Amino acid sequence: MLDLRQSGTDVVLPVVVQPRASRDAVAGLRGNALKLLLTAPPVEGAANDACLRLLAGLLGVSRARLSIIRGEKARQKLIRIAHVTAEELRARLQGLFPDFDL
Repeated sequence: MLDLRQSGTDVVLPVVVQPRASRDAVAGLRGNALKLLLTAPPVEGAANDACLRLLAGLLGVSRARLSIIRGEKARQKLIRIAHVTAEELRARLQGLFPDFDL
């Protein structure tokens, strides 16, 4: 199950990224984190930027509301999403990915 954590008015979302994939996509869950496939290489922040752009597009929020709070140079990252509740985020993700155990 996805480990969403409420932090004040924000939510912390764990993700695992796979850079240099053949397409940008959500590949399911890996443990308690959302697995993201990214075409960008892990060079000069390209994969981090691609990760945030993909999540912003999926969740329908502006890119400015997302930030990486841990794991900028790692595959496992914690993403802060501003001004949303864990329940709202879980409902959005469940609507997008009904087959995932969120």
